[in-house]
Amino acid sequence: MKRVAIFGSPGSGKSTLARHLSDRTGIPVFHLDKHFFSPGWVIRPDGVFRAAIAGIVADEQWITDGNYTRESIVTGRIDRADTLILLERSRLVCLWRVVRRILKNYGQVRADQAAGCPERLDWNFLRFVWNYPVKTKQIRQLLHEQPADKTTLILRSNDDVNRFLENATPVRERAYDARR
Repeated sequence: MKRVAIFGSPGSGKSTLARHLSDRTGIPVFHLDKHFFSPGWVIRPDGVFRAAIAGIVADEQWITDGNYTRESIVTGRIDRADTLILLERSRLVCLWRVVRRILKNYGQVRADQAAGCPERLDWNFLRFVWNYPVKTKQIRQLLHEQPADKTTLILRSNDDVNRFLENATPVRERAYDARR
């Protein structure tokens, strides 16, 4: 496991899993929301965002969290990943976690968000979380279509995540990369 793409609803635990997996393996983590938004929650142009993803996935080791399925196909994130993970949690769990996160971090910029994008209450975003199970079906199908040499996982509970992390092994020394 050297190149990991994590998908799932907001509130499913993507960023948390990415951080824990990075801590466990030493593989660098990239939160795609940091590259999707500019300050003030302004969406970056497609070309800029896709170039950022392409630059990340060109490396030999990475963990990415974020959905962006269409961009992930175009930029090679899915093709280059050796491990694809879908966190499939109930909409109520995800919605509760998102609301709790908003209340805890309101007005602050989280470490997994773009600079200048403080936590806020956004009804459209909450609606997106509620309706996310439709997208989950599409991602599950995408994982099902992957070649047998890729590891594809659907983690549905905290126990599933903990078992996965327990079995994740550290990567031996990474080559120094002067670009970082």
